[in-house]
Amino acid sequence: MASLGRSVSWRQDAADCCTVDRCNTHLKDSTCINSGSENSRRKSPEFRSPVSLSVRISYYGSVMSALAEKWDLDRQRYFWMYGDDRSSQRVVFDEASGIWNVYGHVEAVQVANNPHFFSSDTGRLIPQRREFDAGSITQLDPPRHTALRKLITHAFTPRAIDELEPRVHAIVENLLAKVADRKSFDLIAELAYPLPITVIAELLGIPASDHALLNGWVDKMMSGTSEFSLAERDETVENEVEYAMEQVRHITDYLRGHVKDRRSNPRDDLLTRLVEAEVDGERLTESEVANFANVMLVAGHVTTTLLISGTVLCLDAHPEADRRVRQDRSLVPPLLEESLRYVSPIASMVRVTNTETEVGGVKIGPDQMVSLSIATANRDERVFTDPHTFDPARGHNPHVAFGRGVHFCIGAALARREGRIAMNALFDRFPELRCDPDNPPTFMSNPNLNGAARLPVVVG
Repeated sequence: MASLGRSVSWRQDAADCCTVDRCNTHLKDSTCINSGSENSRRKSPEFRSPVSLSVRISYYGSVMSALAEKWDLDRQRYFWMYGDDRSSQRVVFDEASGIWNVYGHVEAVQVANNPHFFSSDTGRLIPQRREFDAGSITQLDPPRHTALRKLITHAFTPRAIDELEPRVHAIVENLLAKVADRKSFDLIAELAYPLPITVIAELLGIPASDHALLNGWVDKMMSGTSEFSLAERDETVENEVEYAMEQVRHITDYLRGHVKDRRSNPRDDLLTRLVEAEVDGERLTESEVANFANVMLVAGHVTTTLLISGTVLCLDAHPEADRRVRQDRSLVPPLLEESLRYVSPIASMVRVTNTETEVGGVKIGPDQMVSLSIATANRDERVFTDPHTFDPARGHNPHVAFGRGVHFCIGAALARREGRIAMNALFDRFPELRCDPDNPPTFMSNPNLNGAARLPVVVG
């Protein structure tokens, strides 16, 4: 989903379900990061950095991102990777798009944590996607959002994630065994994509034989290149929106078939739980279940795919960091957190104001679309020490890559577990792993997704 349909829809869906609940077009949400979890991270030895400031800078880079410089990333799109965090204007109205952009971390958290003032129901400004709003928890506000979210929380509790770990290990080992005799391969095609899609599809009860079919629809859905605008709607943008919506229809129609089957043939999976669940004394409709499952399926694998591939990109651009983490595996968890902060897989999240309100000292009227720039928020110097430095041993790291507030990525723990298992397996199996200098990565065309679409690597 690239523009409106892809941009706004993905933005929203990635946060709740990041499994998560939305990306640019899907990414829209966030639930509060547990403060206890953050505090424990700050105090844990594995999250403390014993490296001095001067050493960190010499090891890992400067204001210009080594990652951006190495692959000559577009300066306009990836402005934050070139040292521009928009700190001079934390909240700005973009007349060209008709959207308010929030660049600061403090301001972004304020918006995400206040659903009373900032609604997730962006569909009221985007009529094209209304048909997919029913049951989509990324488009809902409390109390309806709370009721629906509770239907799947059991699948992502710490105990549930622990029980899934052996299966994740098995999937990773099976995938890497297929490339064991190869000197080069596409990391995304062989590992970063099939791992999370297999896990979330199995949780939902989707047969493995259909993964390629779903992948085709998802790729097309997110293939757009246009930035969404409320102010100007040219033919190119309109065509991209309709194309994205067409792919969503394919996915929801497919899922609706499974929903009908579960009504007569219940199984031990999340689809059956959604089919049998009652909210306020009523069962969910087929469309609500299909839309709910669509958000989980899509958002449930995109963030993890970009997390794994983004981490490899970061280590390739910072070889000293790669050597350090390989020598000290206790750094893998903070490495993943730093990758989430530094790359910010989901570029932005969107909300709509319910009434006149104020953010960062700027008044915003009712029914205004507000876009939270996750990438710049994650480089806010008021919150992060040396924000443009990639430091796998960074201590205090309250990034907002998984969102905040009631829509905080419900699958964040699963994404982190998948990332940890995948990276340790790569370190174990390949003493050397780097991007293929003769076959550079291809980056996502969707302006709301940061990361590679193809990532050829050479191993040794």
